[in-house]
Amino acid sequence: MKNKAVLEIADVKLIAAAAEAEALKNHWAVTIAIVDDGGHLLWLQRQDGAAAISSHIAPAKAHTAAMGRRESKIYEDVINQGRTSFLSAPLLAGMLEGGVPIMKDGQCIGAVGVSGVKSTEDAQIARAGIAAIGL
Repeated sequence: MKNKAVLEIADVKLIAAAAEAEALKNHWAVTIAIVDDGGHLLWLQRQDGAAAISSHIAPAKAHTAAMGRRESKIYEDVINQGRTSFLSAPLLAGMLEGGVPIMKDGQCIGAVGVSGVKSTEDAQIARAGIAAIGL
């Protein structure tokens, strides 16, 4: 039997604070979502000025990254390369760049999803959050 790390609320708060700091440093109004390894929402923060729709997109990106154990951008790329049938994949609604899995010892322990600015910037914010816990 394997042992697996899990996110604790202290980890979630560190990730959220670092992601928020990255967004504020760049003057980006976004929504930040953090989920566990099953895609269940642990944190949702919509900053002042972030579009209302971002509060739906960020958790979807995080859910997709956690369930797929890979960045949500991979799905966007697959679809953009012509495999549009992938849009019918069950339970994956956030197939846009900006969802980043949190990996520890080769295992996915959660994900961060960000929405509100360019997709590359969303992903930058997510990665900055994850880096705060040394991953």
